[in-house]
Amino acid sequence: MRYNGPTAAVRDQFHQGTNRRAYEMLGAHPVTQDGQEMWHFAVWAPNARAVSLIGEFNQWDRKKTPMQKVYDGTWEVRLPAKTFDVKSDPKRYDYPDAAKKLTTYKYCIQAQDGTWQDKADPYGFAMQMRPDTASRIYDLSGYRWGDADWMEARKSYDPYHSPVNIYEMHLGSWRRHKDGTFLTYTEIAEQLVPYLKEMGYTHVEFMPVMEHPLDMSWGYQVSGYYAATARFGEPKELMALIDALHQAGIGVLLDWVPAHFPRDAMGLRRFDGTPCYEHPDPRRGDMPQWGTHMFDYARGEVNSFMLSNACFWLEWYHADGLRVDAVTSMLMYDFCREPGQWLPNKYGGHENLDAIAFLRRMNEIVYRDFPGVMMVAEESSAYPMVTRPIYLGGLGFGFKWNMGWMNDMLAYIKLDPVYRKYHHDKLTFSLMYAFSENYILPFSHDEVVHGKHSMLDKQPGDLWKKFAGLRALYGYTMAHPGKKLLFMGGEFGHFIEWKYDDQLDWFLLLYENHPQVQQCCKRLNEIYRTTPALYQIDDSWDGFQWIQANDSDNSIVAFLRTDKRGNSLLCVTNFTPVFHPQYRIGLPQMGTLTECFNTDRKEYGGSNQYNNWAIRTEEEQLQDFQYSCDICVPPLSTVYFTYQRDPLPEKVKKARVIPEIADVPPKKASQTAKKPQPLPEKSAGKANSISIG
Repeated sequence: MRYNGPTAAVRDQFHQGTNRRAYEMLGAHPVTQDGQEMWHFAVWAPNARAVSLIGEFNQWDRKKTPMQKVYDGTWEVRLPAKTFDVKSDPKRYDYPDAAKKLTTYKYCIQAQDGTWQDKADPYGFAMQMRPDTASRIYDLSGYRWGDADWMEARKSYDPYHSPVNIYEMHLGSWRRHKDGTFLTYTEIAEQLVPYLKEMGYTHVEFMPVMEHPLDMSWGYQVSGYYAATARFGEPKELMALIDALHQAGIGVLLDWVPAHFPRDAMGLRRFDGTPCYEHPDPRRGDMPQWGTHMFDYARGEVNSFMLSNACFWLEWYHADGLRVDAVTSMLMYDFCREPGQWLPNKYGGHENLDAIAFLRRMNEIVYRDFPGVMMVAEESSAYPMVTRPIYLGGLGFGFKWNMGWMNDMLAYIKLDPVYRKYHHDKLTFSLMYAFSENYILPFSHDEVVHGKHSMLDKQPGDLWKKFAGLRALYGYTMAHPGKKLLFMGGEFGHFIEWKYDDQLDWFLLLYENHPQVQQCCKRLNEIYRTTPALYQIDDSWDGFQWIQANDSDNSIVAFLRTDKRGNSLLCVTNFTPVFHPQYRIGLPQMGTLTECFNTDRKEYGGSNQYNNWAIRTEEEQLQDFQYSCDICVPPLSTVYFTYQRDPLPEKVKKARVIPEIADVPPKKASQTAKKPQPLPEKSAGKANSISIG
């Protein structure tokens, strides 16, 4: 990315908070001057007395390369490109890794009180591997992408009415070398792409890949917002990983942290000796619970920094969306604070009006400039209209993690089945609000650490009950309205909690139960991808109907999912180890049930109780339904049935006023987003009829 020099208008946009390409005017860029190749350095430090460029090239001496201040608080300097080439002085740079070390630099900034501090470049495109903290000059241009078909199809992609099944992963602990060292981006691509393809996931979500100083932060304490972490290789190698996933038809979401940043001395904290990126008042600028600073979105330059960063990862790394971390902490001044520890807004409320304005502006610009991407909010409160259009007063996100559903479900499955009947509402309450937002159902990394147990070990009972309960939960989740997300390891029943400093226990696949639950997940993913009833109508009651919601004594729930053509899938889940050879259910219309999936099948490790026949409904009233039939419901299981309805009599057809299934338009994330369309078969998978047997 070459430096062309910002116009006065571009500089004004930066200060106003509307510049979405601030990384083009700040940071380190190659430039040609008078026919000579140079590197241009620019840093925003408005209250500094002096700034110098330091690095290996000048022995980290602040006196050798002073920078000049321009009118808007930016400091600049240019150096010949040969300055950073070992060939300029082979004898001097005759030591291991000299070529790479010679690309390192920092800004040495003098505060108004005369003190000096060394800072990494906030806009640097690469950084050293921890524990080193310097930025590195790096030219991002030149990578030859091979995902043109994917990127073109993405422009008309409709995630709202398409299958979205996300595999969340931490690059540092998915797999490692035998000696415990990290895989490179290239090595991850070689193993991850075929695995996700085989398992049938539509998307992968990477926990933060931005540079961070501490492994145990999992990437959520970002020190280099524009730098792909050096733990796994070079920035262009991350591009190649995303490229390979796209060519395999798999979308890529990146975890992104716009709420807070760490207090490391080399980072953004008191960048020029004063609070530049954080609010000066600790009641707004500090997050004591996390030991971090909060971004000050009342400042235009901070808005441009983060807006540009969001667009940077979508544009330069071809990310298909961002999962925006800790949105609630941005929305509420009183988040994790006691009375007296926060300041109200100008109206006396607890809403952070500046952060809200930023989120709306960001979503509007992202959906305008990158059609087909997904902006996903990790928002844990009941804040309204997170995924509703901006022109209606919403925040403009495309999706929101359904934290309420997740908390209810995990609390429920931890209960001994004997007591689950007293908490049946945790299964059904989610449908009271399931269509109030565009939801993703997350079983994320946060739920398998810090003593919370793995997804498998949350289940009570012996090993058989644990695995059966896990399979039943996954089957129920896949049929519940909302897109899906599962953290790595959950797909094969990882037994212990996730460890960020070691790879997953892949050896478990040598034992019988674990590959069986993996095969169950694989089949579920396939059914989900190819069954429109499970994903086409996630945003209204038109795609969902309760069949049995009140059988708390047996802890059984049953419901229909229906696609736009009226094809229906019946989901029945039994959350107890009690076998029901004949369980009566009501149905709205005469027809035939055919079992098409059963978590209790032998091949998945179950007891192999199943419905091996077509079941006709009978004209016998049950509860509010005119028709009913008996089905076999295995213990701790989820069973899917195709529901082939008989044609309605002509007199009934004529009497109907409201169609059974409404072809509703998608809910757009912002008023500027274009009407999305499905991806082609190569990218989204072919949607088959309801007959999936």
